[in-house]
Amino acid sequence: ATEGTARVARHDVSAESEEVRRRVGFMPENNPLHEDMRVREYLKFRARLKGLNREESRDRVGDVMEQLSLTDVQHRMIGALSKGYRQRVGLADALVHEPELLILDEPTIGLDPHQIRTVRQHIKELGRDHTVLISSHILPEVEVTCTQLLIFHEGSILATDTPRGLEKQLGGRHRITVELDAPIEVLNRVWEEMAEIEHHRILPAEGNFHRSALTPRDGEDLRPRISALARARGWPLRELTRERHTLEDIFVHITRVEEDF
Repeated sequence: ATEGTARVARHDVSAESEEVRRRVGFMPENNPLHEDMRVREYLKFRARLKGLNREESRDRVGDVMEQLSLTDVQHRMIGALSKGYRQRVGLADALVHEPELLILDEPTIGLDPHQIRTVRQHIKELGRDHTVLISSHILPEVEVTCTQLLIFHEGSILATDTPRGLEKQLGGRHRITVELDAPIEVLNRVWEEMAEIEHHRILPAEGNFHRSALTPRDGEDLRPRISALARARGWPLRELTRERHTLEDIFVHITRVEEDF
């Protein structure tokens, strides 16, 4: 950005940069740690760099290690830790000076499923007492972790809302998937004649079944009508599901709408 202002807790980031740094904890994506230092030693070193005195450093390091379940590895070399533990050390570093705002850049990238779940739980717990800002391209992880979302695209903020609020911006649109034992030409004709269906696509499934992906026009739940239709026509019905939009769907929709203007 070349103009404008930014404030953290009412402090200008340019005019009051030292005050802002005291109030912000940051964990970068690559999480640069001193691999030749032990966990407790490293966190005490970082606490002193952030302005805490010797007694404050000792107390805060003990607190964050307990909070992030690092006590059992406090005397181990950082270079010998798993990626999951290293992420927790990075979180502890960001927390050690008790910031009001935590900024985490791709906090779960490169972790295995068990490590992701552990780090996610720690982030949710931190969110009870801190403002936690996560920057991430891993949208499924954002969807299950965050309570408020902000969509950035090419340097501009396109939307900000709760996950449910952003989903509503799609006008309640969703997709219905149905598997029926019926001829494909008959299904095509039936879906085309239903005014409530904006778009449909049919693919072959097992045996004589065909899978139809249906997009209703106004978000109407057509499952009761489709179920009744199958019974009336004597078509065996194997699947009838309604799919909610994912955050990826929402992101693609919002950024595509913006590009159309």
